[in-house]
Amino acid sequence: MDKIVIIGANDFQNPLILKAKELGYETHVFAWRDGSVGERTADFFYPVSIVEKEQIYQECLKIKPVAVVSIASDLAAITVNYVATKLGLPCNDEECVRVTTNKYEMRKCLKDNGISVPAFYKQKAEEEVDYRELLKLPAIVKPTDRSGSRGITKITHYEEISEAVRCSVKDSFEKSAIVEEYIEGEEYSCEAISCRGNHSILTVTKKYTTGAPHFIETGHIEPAGLTEEMLKKVHLTILKALDALKIKNGASHSEFKIDRDANVKIIEIGARMGGDCIGSNLVELSTGYDFVKMVIDVAMGKEPDFTRVSEPQNAAIKFIFNQKDYQQVKDHIAAYPETVVFESEITKNDVVTDSSTRWGFVIFASKIRESLEKILSCF
Repeated sequence: MDKIVIIGANDFQNPLILKAKELGYETHVFAWRDGSVGERTADFFYPVSIVEKEQIYQECLKIKPVAVVSIASDLAAITVNYVATKLGLPCNDEECVRVTTNKYEMRKCLKDNGISVPAFYKQKAEEEVDYRELLKLPAIVKPTDRSGSRGITKITHYEEISEAVRCSVKDSFEKSAIVEEYIEGEEYSCEAISCRGNHSILTVTKKYTTGAPHFIETGHIEPAGLTEEMLKKVHLTILKALDALKIKNGASHSEFKIDRDANVKIIEIGARMGGDCIGSNLVELSTGYDFVKMVIDVAMGKEPDFTRVSEPQNAAIKFIFNQKDYQQVKDHIAAYPETVVFESEITKNDVVTDSSTRWGFVIFASKIRESLEKILSCF
């Protein structure tokens, strides 16, 4: 039996573990032991932190996998590409990993390649920078190297920047923050698969958030509802950006805004699936394509399979923050019987501070887009 190594064992990685097993592969999963679901679903679990890339590589020499893969994690992507490179398996190169896991380096790379991005600056907590001559407000401050809405703050007064930087730096692995121009406009993401440098865009997702100051995601819907003209502009921009970042193999998740002048502004791009169940669940529901299988195929050196496994429909995920949200979801299901609930998970937390502390989620699918938009607009 062919063996696949998977980096990460949490809820967002579990669909990958289950898909690999469904396809007949033996799964070898590496992650810090913390009770995550992948510890139980994996055929073989190794209690090794995902950042211990050399130790994982040494184990892989014994395992002899046909692929090394992960989804929805920048941190895991670093180890995936390191190990796969040393094993001679398909992956992205070191430069791609460097610029796609650091928001500042990503901004520089995109700007150098003529792609429109917000104005941006890098800062450490101990530095004092006067932004009055550099940046118009409002601005966004966030860690250079984290995801999941951690450490993000919208700034409306220059005096607030220093404290926001200190907060972001606390969440940063390299202890740096990026201070950037805030772009007014709706938020979206683009989900794509690449194989040997050829990119295929699967869908565009519309994002719903709590808004300022921390912009925690409250939900997503696919397809995004953009016009054909705007979709064409988005596709051209994203394809150029993927080439600039040297993304050659695997999934990508490109976050962007459309400003008041209909310009596409790249916010950030990950050489991985989108989290929040976007890549693992919503893409297949909304397109019929088995995105998770595509990621496995590409990691093995195969072309992605574009056979539709289901009929495309509107798909959405609604995140639960409190009891009111929970009740609204139950009321919505009762009011719209044509809405199908595909998956749900509720784990109540006292305080929601970022994406990881939300109560849970419910995934919906429906032929009627308006019903999904209605529940996502409730927050």
